[in-house]
Amino acid sequence: MDGVLIITILIVIGALAFDFINGFHDTANAIATAVSTKALKPRHAIILAAVMNFLGAMTFTGVAKTITKDIVDPFTLQNGSLVIFAALIAAIFWNLITWYYGIPSSSSHAIIGSIAGAAIAAAGFSALNYSGFLKILQALIFSPIIAFVVGYIIYSIFKVVFKNNNLTKTNRNFRILQIFTAALQAYTHGTNDAQKAMGIITMALIANGYATSTDIPLWVQFSCALAMGLGTSVGGWKIIKTVGGKIMKIRPINGVAADLSGAMIIFGATFIHLPVSTTHVISSSILGVGSAHRLKGVKWGTAQRMLITWVITLPISATIAGLIYLLLNAFF
Repeated sequence: MDGVLIITILIVIGALAFDFINGFHDTANAIATAVSTKALKPRHAIILAAVMNFLGAMTFTGVAKTITKDIVDPFTLQNGSLVIFAALIAAIFWNLITWYYGIPSSSSHAIIGSIAGAAIAAAGFSALNYSGFLKILQALIFSPIIAFVVGYIIYSIFKVVFKNNNLTKTNRNFRILQIFTAALQAYTHGTNDAQKAMGIITMALIANGYATSTDIPLWVQFSCALAMGLGTSVGGWKIIKTVGGKIMKIRPINGVAADLSGAMIIFGATFIHLPVSTTHVISSSILGVGSAHRLKGVKWGTAQRMLITWVITLPISATIAGLIYLLLNAFF
């Protein structure tokens, strides 16, 4: 077995591992509000999220193509195999660290920053596809802001429409509705997040001569969807606790507003083939809803800690990936 095939296999395994970890790291994003309001039992919520994540991942490939070609050019990438392998190791490392400490960081920021950092270490800043990379950065930066605004607006509308309704009955109805909005959010999560690993594997296939276009092979799509679904089934309880309870006290009507806001933004990004951080989007939706409900009810200390993690993830993962690339390059 030649070296190129071995490194390609290692990258495929690494990408699927990243997708699996992404699944249990980001499970909380889709189901935290439904669990915290007791609309769903944790076990049922995770099964629902796993199935819907899988279905979402099998539906689209546009984001995967963006990851494949818009950060760096896989057809001309210097030492492409080592760049991609180093990026995967760095992203997985950062995801595990933040998962261990229960910090809802962004898997999207981690992998995008890692690819950029490893590519820069290999070939300098000229390796970046600046037009595509900046477009991705804009999506990552603006999507949480839009999610906050949409969450604020949707909940404000709910307050006006349901202000005279019986509180107990309204909560009961929205608790039922939350089952469907959690499923929708898990589906949209799959349409965006699982595609990042698809793009990485396709990059490796192109860089090593096993593919000649950015089209995503069906076996890549299916294996990434399965890895994401299995990872989701494992769950991410620490992050569920943070997203579901430490940002604000969530009631069923809050949860539905946040779920709808997050799903709208994520699916909108998927529709225009842009990767976004589901962690950022959903957490920002909850913050927007919380601000519309009662500004003082939002635990801004938790929000501040999350914001710091969001800001530092991309440069830290880029630095780690660059160092790992230099280390790998010295030995191979």
